[in-house]
Amino acid sequence: MFRLRLFSLLVLLLAALPGFAASPPSPAPVALGQPLTVHFFDVGQGDAALVISPTGKTVLIDGGPPEARERLTARIKELVKGPLDMLILTHPHLDHLGGLISAVRAVGARRFMDPGFNHPSEAYRDLLDFVGDNVGQVMTPEPGPTSANGMLTIGLGDGVALTVLWPRMPKEPFLVGTRSDANSNSIVLRLTYGKTAFLLVGDAEPDTEAALLQRSLNLTATVLKVAHHGGKHSSTAAFLAASKPQAAVISVGAKNDYGHPAPETLARLADVGAHVLRTDQEGEVVAASDGQSVTLRTHAGTGALLVLTGNVDPSPVTSSPATVTPVRPGRPGAAAPPPRGETGRAPKASPEDSGTSQYVGLKGSKVFHRETCSTLKRSKSERTLYPNREAALRERRPAEDCHP
Repeated sequence: MFRLRLFSLLVLLLAALPGFAASPPSPAPVALGQPLTVHFFDVGQGDAALVISPTGKTVLIDGGPPEARERLTARIKELVKGPLDMLILTHPHLDHLGGLISAVRAVGARRFMDPGFNHPSEAYRDLLDFVGDNVGQVMTPEPGPTSANGMLTIGLGDGVALTVLWPRMPKEPFLVGTRSDANSNSIVLRLTYGKTAFLLVGDAEPDTEAALLQRSLNLTATVLKVAHHGGKHSSTAAFLAASKPQAAVISVGAKNDYGHPAPETLARLADVGAHVLRTDQEGEVVAASDGQSVTLRTHAGTGALLVLTGNVDPSPVTSSPATVTPVRPGRPGAAAPPPRGETGRAPKASPEDSGTSQYVGLKGSKVFHRETCSTLKRSKSERTLYPNREAALRERRPAEDCHP
């Protein structure tokens, strides 16, 4: 299942290349020596992970709790030399969003995605206001419209694909009446490269896992980011049997008040043969895939190394195809917005089609939106109304999320 090897020294050289490239999931062989790297940061009792693709695309998934923001920001500045290509908040809890504003202020971000699940916390509202004013494109992971299992898949170049498995609004309703509805509607991601895969599940609950198991999804993973810091309710036996992780990374704080990770969860992981790495014990965990195998080490370079042989099918489903959102080449150091209709959502009607003639700008922002844009619905910032597009263009540029 996996082979444990001890090495005296390992140095992974990463090439950060500017620009975007489109690539759907593909089982085709990949070039060895071009790593896909995932940094599972040590942020205490919280989650934060950075994906760096072989072509230098960067995706930050969650931002840890507020008390870890300085440490997280310092690591982001070390690893990211330009704006983040995408910022993903799996769900609106403070231990996942506390450092995001600081990280974006440090390096910038081109796109922001969250589930779109309403949450009353002031920290979440502040984040949405900040994102609306500082990030060019704001989106939710709406599934593709063409099939029952259509999903949003983002190509990160060289065959690397990031697929959203959950949630599926508006095709399927959010889960409600669970132990934690915010947790249950966490964005669940499957990152694939050749024969290797990472399953990143936020704080998914048993209800989330059951919903995923009911669909024809490929959940197999070389590495699993364990849900909810190893809490006893998540990582059910059925879910682990379907995902078959060879290694499991638990992002958890030392001597936390919740008893994470739970003995029950550790036992279930052991039952499927997963080797467990914990940030409270190992610190930052770094996983590097060449498309054929995954090597895991600690950031400090000490401790045992795992070399996992890839044995997964990169397809996100066992039947219907996914909808692919390519991340396209643009001017050096910048990202071109995806064409309309390629975001996994139906193209939005133009103002002429809907009878709408007003455009809206948010205070402090350099862009303007359609008045029906979802960004406006989620922001509390002061607004400026423009009677037509020409008037808005005299003061601002079009936003990339609604293409006004």
